[in-house]
Amino acid sequence: MNNWWQQVFFHNTIQAWLIAIGIVLVGFSVLKLIKKTVISTLKKWAGKTATTFDDLIVAGVEKSIFPILYISLLYAGISYLSLSEKWEHRISVALWIVVMFFVLRIITACLRYFILSALKDKENSEVRQKQAGGLIIIFNFCIYIVGFIFVLDNLGYNMATLLTGLGIGGIAIALAAQAILGDLFSYFAIYFDKPFEVGDFVQVDDKAGVIEYIGIKTTRVRNPAGEQIVFSNQDLTKSRLHNFGRMEKRRVVFNFGVIYDTPIDKIKLIPDTVKEIINQQENVNFDRGHFTGFNHSSMNFEFVYYVLTPDFNFYMSTHQGIYLAILQSFEKMDVKFAYPTQTLFLKHTTEPEHEKLKKSQDILSH
Repeated sequence: MNNWWQQVFFHNTIQAWLIAIGIVLVGFSVLKLIKKTVISTLKKWAGKTATTFDDLIVAGVEKSIFPILYISLLYAGISYLSLSEKWEHRISVALWIVVMFFVLRIITACLRYFILSALKDKENSEVRQKQAGGLIIIFNFCIYIVGFIFVLDNLGYNMATLLTGLGIGGIAIALAAQAILGDLFSYFAIYFDKPFEVGDFVQVDDKAGVIEYIGIKTTRVRNPAGEQIVFSNQDLTKSRLHNFGRMEKRRVVFNFGVIYDTPIDKIKLIPDTVKEIINQQENVNFDRGHFTGFNHSSMNFEFVYYVLTPDFNFYMSTHQGIYLAILQSFEKMDVKFAYPTQTLFLKHTTEPEHEKLKKSQDILSH
């Protein structure tokens, strides 16, 4: 029986294998019970508080700390066995990588929490948090790169040579990916300078629509026809962009003309009549209204007012109401709008005058 325990299997006795497996199984069972108790207690504690930071702690313990403990128990069981130097090194490297992964996971979760919490109390917090998604991805990438270098340095690799190689390779990559890097830096400019945000109605050249999404490389715009237009971030930062979402009020100018047969007393009444109509509208400020001049077939008027909201539908409804009220008032005043016409006046000439004109032409011809 003792000989059976001492039989060698993969350079270790069966007894050593059973002890190693026992360490792992017993450790996992105990750790599972502890996890159930600890996580349950922490969740009850977190549920009684108003802050969300304790929820972050619970999630970190459950998804990162306990996995590290499980991996440590597995490593303890394997360490009991006699392994070759080559396999010990491999297992050590794997342990470093896995542990560092979960540590970096905790760091990135904390970074995400603090960034989103800082934006939570600001205006348009939901929109700003969506825009911060690309920024968080970039920060996470940088953190994982630093963690990877840290692991390699602790494993004995020459980081000076590696960093030199990465620097040369980075220059080559930067030259080959200028457009991508240009869009990336444009994303930073859009995020920090905020020339527009999600939900703003913008116009770039002949394209217009509502900003739907701002990504690391592209920004997506939904035009009024329902189509999605994709712009590169670099194109947007280089273009002259009209942001109607930042409009505080809308200036409206309109003109019309009345016929020349309109009596002077009614001409004098037109500016005040239209002014009164405009002032009767809600969220509207009248600016000016004047008789501006004479055209070939009309006497022209120009009026200016401000709509005190950027809502386009409200502006169109208000403008329509003003036009309808003007038509109704002019109909009562018997004032007619002008349209392009020409009136030809003919002078009637008597017969003797024709003959006189003919004689004059005969004398001149001789």
